Formats: sequence, structure tokens, C-alpha cells
Amino acid sequence: MADVIAAGVRGAEPAEIPGRLCTAAVELLPVAGASVSLRSNGVPVQLGSSGDRAARLSDLQATLGDGPCTAAAAAGAAVFATDLTCDPDLVRWPVFAQQATAAGIRAVYSMPLGNDTLCVGTLDLYREAPGELTGRELRVAELVARVMTVALMALPRGEENGPGGDAPWLSGLATAHDEVYQAVGMIMVQLGVGSDEALARLRAHAFAEGRSALEVAHDVVRHRKRFDPD
Repeated sequence: MADVIAAGVRGAEPAEIPGRLCTAAVELLPVAGASVSLRSNGVPVQLGSSGDRAARLSDLQATLGDGPCTAAAAAGAAVFATDLTCDPDLVRWPVFAQQATAAGIRAVYSMPLGNDTLCVGTLDLYREAPGELTGRELRVAELVARVMTVALMALPRGEENGPGGDAPWLSGLATAHDEVYQAVGMIMVQLGVGSDEALARLRAHAFAEGRSALEVAHDVVRHRKRFDPD
């Protein structure tokens, strides 16, 4: 396991490491994809994925504000959806379950990143077949989550980020994520509603259009999209 992880991140730029570790997780476990996201009070920040499908499923949960990954981040504990086609997973996350199964995913395993007192994000594993992880597979998933946590804490900042790098490597993601808060504020003014309702409207509109919440927020901030009272 250590060899696979070390080989996966060897030579990677700082911003590439989360995605490389997701790819290593797919190699080590019987899963079809993996993604990693930082926890947020609003929309989670996706840091990397093993491929397009995993990225879309991560974006979907961020847009919906619901799903196994969101539940794991809120609880600070692992959440396993072992069969999204039937109860209890289908009842708990009906919209996400329908979208995930349409994409060929039947099970999701979400591992918290952080420690016993603080959850900073989640490592999310997607599998095409239903079922539980074996004891060994669970230990491997926990190991990858620990390595992911350490890697995120150890990523270089500032001038360590390369020539001309005078900002944290997360600055680009943070800037995009800040647009969600700006958009929520603009929607609050446009609709005369509170922040929770404004964020719910943003998410609902994004889902209805098959887009991410970040994409719609970008349009709102750039005045390409306006929310009018019904």
C-alpha cells in the first residue's frame, strides 16, 4: 500500500496531490472512483478526483447539499451507503441515489478527514456494485484517509508553490468558492430572503439546469443570472 501511494504522488505538483491520492485509492480498493472535498459551511470545496464521474458525483452532492459525503462531513464519522437502489439509502438520499445509480454507481463510502475532534473534509469512494467493504478494505480506506489528511496539512504554501507563487495553492479554489457567498448575498437582496433560502434557491436552480452550484454562482456574480421573485 505504501509503495502504491508513494508512486502515485511522486513528482506531483502540490495541487495535483489530492487527485493523485484518489487515483491511488482506486488502485488499492475495489471501487470505480474517488474524490476528496474540504468541508465548508456552505458548498464543499472539491480538491481532486480520480476521474470525471467521481468529480460529477462530488459536485452533485455539493449542489444538492445532501448525500453520504455531506452526511459524513457533518457527523465527522464514516458514512456508508451500501446499496443506493433500496432502503435505507434510497430513502435517505432519494435524489442523489437516483442520479448516482443512473451514472452506474450503487455504493458510496465516505471517510472523514481530520482527527477525533475536527473533520476538515471527506474522502469519498464510489463503487459500481452494492455491498459492504470487508474488514481489510475498510482498513485500507482508513489508511488512505489518514494519508490524505497528512498530505493536505503538509502541502506547501506561498513561495514554496513555485516561481511567482505568492499565494496559497488553494487560493484559486478559495476564490471560486467565495463566489458562492457573494452569489448568496446577491440572491438575498434580489428575493428578499434569508441566507438559507438563498442558498437553497441557488442549489435548486443549479440542479434543475444540470450544473454545479459553483457554476451558477459564477453567473450570478457576473450578472449573467438574476433571481426574480415568483
